[in-house]
Amino acid sequence: MAKKKKPEPLVGEELVLKVKELGNLTKEEKARECGYYTVTKNGVERVNMMKFLNALIDAEGIELDSKANGNGRGGRSASFRISVQSNGNLLIGSAYTKQMNLKPGEEFEITLGRKHIHLKQIEDSEEEVAEAS
Repeated sequence: MAKKKKPEPLVGEELVLKVKELGNLTKEEKARECGYYTVTKNGVERVNMMKFLNALIDAEGIELDSKANGNGRGGRSASFRISVQSNGNLLIGSAYTKQMNLKPGEEFEITLGRKHIHLKQIEDSEEEVAEAS
């Protein structure tokens, strides 16, 4: 008897869109539909509401922890570090793009250094000047 593989829980923008799509369901049903559940040895599904709600808070970019607390251990914060994903992509999370007030569709020029990558935002006025010449 082959076990059905449970899908990975949704995160980020995918999670937000799915929750909006499931508007009339209860929060437990939304969590289950978004992949936030486990199946016990006895085959009972258990919804993990805490992971679901934390993922939703992170996806929305809501900061619950005070940044004024210098000594204490806060919750998750932007680390300004990312890892190469298994498909070779680098993903810059929404926490960073929101902090920089970036909007969908804004473009960047990528320049590679010896041990760094620079992203330079392409201004609309530069494009208009280049097209006019």
